[in-house]
Amino acid sequence: MKPDLVKAASEIITNQHILVNMVSRRVRQLALGHRPLVEYAPGLGAADIALSEIANGKLTFESTFGQNGNAEPVPRVVQFPSVAVSKKAVAKKKAA
Repeated sequence: MKPDLVKAASEIITNQHILVNMVSRRVRQLALGHRPLVEYAPGLGAADIALSEIANGKLTFESTFGQNGNAEPVPRVVQFPSVAVSKKAVAKKKAA
């Protein structure tokens, strides 16, 4: 990876963990055949292409946390569906 691209991308995405995750996901997409969102020089690696996309503002992320990233996410509780089984259905299963 080129250090100037890393520096430019880290100015856009200040959290290094998020930047690494974005680059790795984008590299995976490029390896699967997705087209780059920016023009690039021949021979440039997939990680450099991903970093240049981030530096040019073509890739962004949306946080599920608060504005500053410190807020706790609101837990979403999903109730397990209750299953009503009649005694007749259980008796039929045992008989079969």
